[in-house]
Amino acid sequence: MSKRSGWMVLLGAMFLFLMASGVGAQEKIIQIDGSSTVYPITEAVAEEFQSVYPDVKVMVGISGTGGGFKKFSRGETDINDASRPIKSSEIEACKGNNIDFVELPVAYDALAVVVNNQNNWVDYLTVSELKKIWEPEAQGKSFTWADLRAGWPKEKINLFGPGVDSGTFEYFTEAVVGEAGKSRGDYIASEDDNVLVQGIAQDKYALGYFGVAYYLENQDTLKAVLIDNEKDEDGKGPFAPTPENVLQGTYQPLARPLFIYVSAKSLAREEVQKFVTFYLENARSLAQEVGYVPLPERAYELALERLKARKTGSIFGGKGATPGVSIEELLEREAN
Repeated sequence: MSKRSGWMVLLGAMFLFLMASGVGAQEKIIQIDGSSTVYPITEAVAEEFQSVYPDVKVMVGISGTGGGFKKFSRGETDINDASRPIKSSEIEACKGNNIDFVELPVAYDALAVVVNNQNNWVDYLTVSELKKIWEPEAQGKSFTWADLRAGWPKEKINLFGPGVDSGTFEYFTEAVVGEAGKSRGDYIASEDDNVLVQGIAQDKYALGYFGVAYYLENQDTLKAVLIDNEKDEDGKGPFAPTPENVLQGTYQPLARPLFIYVSAKSLAREEVQKFVTFYLENARSLAQEVGYVPLPERAYELALERLKARKTGSIFGGKGATPGVSIEELLEREAN
């Protein structure tokens, strides 16, 4: 055997050894980004999935619903977590880059309006009072609690809320102010809900809002404010952000569906198909485990049918969710 042939045999043996040991094999990675509200559910699903499929790595980031859609529309991620339906501008961005997607609801959320647990004067707030605090016309105005109701402290209300890339911001402003994205801007904003939690927990006179799961994790330092939507003909309000009130439709207008958006191209990969199927099959139990409200069983069945059929596009047509509208009803309409 020539010297050159000997080297070729040695290199070949080394290659076979490396392949057998898994070195050099392509790692299966699923890239997810988007909503901080949906993050706890997706993270829980990812942990369970990876325990069953250890050869797949699921990377979950937080850049807000809008920030996530920017990455998703450029083809940088496989899945986008979203706390609101995709907007028409985001649909166009996806089309511009030939990104088809499947829209899948995964749970219900309630937006919790919260104060510091040392706040012993607020029992409930009306939607009108929330609008007075958060509308654009309030920009630059220094509201005190006494400005809302007589007898409350004459102390400035220090505001905390999601940033403009957050789906929570979009939904809250539409539900409370009347138009998505319309809000005063002079408040402490963050795409990371944990930052908001910490800020309110350290300020007796603070008020803020975010997904209810973050409130449930921090009930020792925060207090949820009951909400009176002022439209309940029976006068049974105000209501707390409980699972029962969300499912019964009484916690309005601050209850909403949560979604994942999956790239149709990514679904061609076996690991992504398995992950999304696993997500929908386990979302009911895992969503509840991390503090969210599961969809009705029929909604998950319809979502799985949508996934199986690779039904692309949005059932909302880029117009956003209407507070109080059942996601199950919308899926049933599409199915029929």
